[in-house]
Amino acid sequence: MPTELLDGVHDITCAETEAGRVRAFLFDDGTLVDCGLPATTDALLDGIAATGVDPERLVVTHADRDHVGGFDAVVRELWLETHVPEGAALGAEYEPDHRYGDGDAVGPFEAVHVPGHRDHQHALVDEDRGVAVLADAVSGADQRGLPAGHFHLPPGVYTDDLGRAEASLERLVEFDFDAGLVFHGSSVLSGADETLEAYVYRG
Repeated sequence: MPTELLDGVHDITCAETEAGRVRAFLFDDGTLVDCGLPATTDALLDGIAATGVDPERLVVTHADRDHVGGFDAVVRELWLETHVPEGAALGAEYEPDHRYGDGDAVGPFEAVHVPGHRDHQHALVDEDRGVAVLADAVSGADQRGLPAGHFHLPPGVYTDDLGRAEASLERLVEFDFDAGLVFHGSSVLSGADETLEAYVYRG
């Protein structure tokens, strides 16, 4: 079921597995970010309905299965406008309506290319609202048994180039956002940009 993390910002957790949560984020402007696994589509659709928000667009951050597995089912059910990063291979029945790249406007967000975990991965930043969807550029520190309220790099075993992933974080600290939303572990809902900057430039 959905949790309203901030006013008009919903975390829809579709499943909790040994590997962690499968989730999507839905904003009151109608932006749905990512769409879970094929097996979690029913839970995602039920969660969307429970928010009372009518989605208008689906934005994919990167093409890992737990982020795009529900793509065809969500498009078929809701007929959303779809935005997918350049270079992302979905293997889906439906072709995306739009391909986006670094610096592009996607709904209210600016796309920020943050390769490393995956080469085509993008974060989504809305500085006016003070919210960033950080994709898998970082995870919540509690994913690794550390205190919540902090970030850490994605596990190396799931990351194409950990060094590049770390370097990409320097792009994100250029932006102002109070809340940093992550797909694995807990999101940081206050002072997220400062928390990330402290992590990136730790001594």
